[in-house]
Amino acid sequence: MFPASLIWGTVVILCCCFWFLLGKRRRRSGEPPLENGLLPYLGCALQFGANPLEFLRARQKRYGCVFTCKVAGKYIHFLTDPFSYHSLIRHGKHLDWKKFHFAASAKAFGHGSIDPNDGKTSEDFHHTFIKTLQGNALNPLIETMMENLQYVMLQSSTSKLHPNDWITDKLHAFCSRVMFEAGFLTFFGTELNSNHDENLSKQEMERARILNALENFKEFDKIFPALVAGLPIHMFKNAHSARAKLEQELLHEKLYKRDNISELVTLRMFLNDTLSTFDDKEKAKTHVVILWASQSNTIPATFWSLFHIIRNPEAMKAATEEVKNTLEDAGEKISLDGKYISLNRKQLDNMPVLDSIIKEAIRLSSASMTVRVAKEDFTLCLENDSYNIRKNDIVALYPQLMHFDPEIYADPLIFKYDRFLNENGEEKTAFYHSGRKLRHYYMPFGAGIAKCPGRLFAVHEIKQFLTLVLSYFEMEFVDNDVACPSLDQSRAGLGILPPGNDIDFRYRLKCP
Repeated sequence: MFPASLIWGTVVILCCCFWFLLGKRRRRSGEPPLENGLLPYLGCALQFGANPLEFLRARQKRYGCVFTCKVAGKYIHFLTDPFSYHSLIRHGKHLDWKKFHFAASAKAFGHGSIDPNDGKTSEDFHHTFIKTLQGNALNPLIETMMENLQYVMLQSSTSKLHPNDWITDKLHAFCSRVMFEAGFLTFFGTELNSNHDENLSKQEMERARILNALENFKEFDKIFPALVAGLPIHMFKNAHSARAKLEQELLHEKLYKRDNISELVTLRMFLNDTLSTFDDKEKAKTHVVILWASQSNTIPATFWSLFHIIRNPEAMKAATEEVKNTLEDAGEKISLDGKYISLNRKQLDNMPVLDSIIKEAIRLSSASMTVRVAKEDFTLCLENDSYNIRKNDIVALYPQLMHFDPEIYADPLIFKYDRFLNENGEEKTAFYHSGRKLRHYYMPFGAGIAKCPGRLFAVHEIKQFLTLVLSYFEMEFVDNDVACPSLDQSRAGLGILPPGNDIDFRYRLKCP
């Protein structure tokens, strides 16, 4: 008899041969250059996942500006010429931006389909987000976030801050605590009959619950890329438990016991109850989506913005001066007597230095991927070429290629706080490639109709955070020669990459 190992080895070899002969896709006439990869199903997934930027640069050099790669069972057509980006947006008739996002959300958060075509809900989620995160709806969010940030920074603490006393902390951990707690209070409100001045023991209990939710958020967020890739959450015991605990916190019965809930969450609760067939747990899962979307990219973007300000004396000087002038023009004075400062949306919008710092920090750390799914076979017409695309194939942009292009951004790996300022100190919008002005030069939030609906609030809350820490605190690194952390590539394709390691820093209250 043949040894079992020999039999299994023969079976594996035969399967690989069959895949090589029958499973590999063949490039048809008019289609982009194709790379199937060496592994069945995975294709190029491992190479792409290890370093997407270098992978795409190498294929661009080999195949040109448009090419197709098999990645985890999907065929993705990458467009790498920044002048072709607009072509993706104007092919809306043939490309579906919702299909991928609906599927990814269901896989990661465990709720039923949120595609109205599947009959479990008739809510237009994107419309809900635009209605409650943009336009006039943005003003009360900004106002509430400004108050909550100061409450968290100055009062919501286990030990009272004293002037001249340095507190040593981890920078990413500090940004995470402040932004998560303030953001949670802004979107999901506070317990009924509780405010920032009374019921201190109740406040401490609520803060403990929110910080516990932060720990669960971090545990779940660690394996988020694996969930989007299709791995079941049951493979990750701790993350599965963490997500379940977040769902428990956001059940409707608990949310109804909270006050000052944002318009977004209030409307979503109403639409969940009236337009969906979701049970209580599924409704809570859709609120975990809001929690994750409001924190997952904002926290690392806040970290990178503050990190580069502390590390760059010129940025610190320019930002501090702008904050000081803005507060003076608004008639606001810094004090430690419990009176909070307030800046409205218009005043925050008129802070070009902070805008440039945030943009530059995001440019250096963003690794989002813009994805569309072909509804049918069609011809993708670009500026100088056209390519045939098959139904259900993915067409994708990876803007980090553009963000790190030295022809568009000189010394692209170096932080320059004024990169997005023109000679008049105003917002710079003219960037060039091959001598031609680019329509799209900065794309961390996606493009077209699918552009992140919460991007305006995200930038405003980061700007508020920077305004407040620069106003209230002196800050410095424990190590004056601290190196810039590496980017955590495990989240490539999903947004802002967090630092590979945290940084020790210290801060103390400024004396007014």
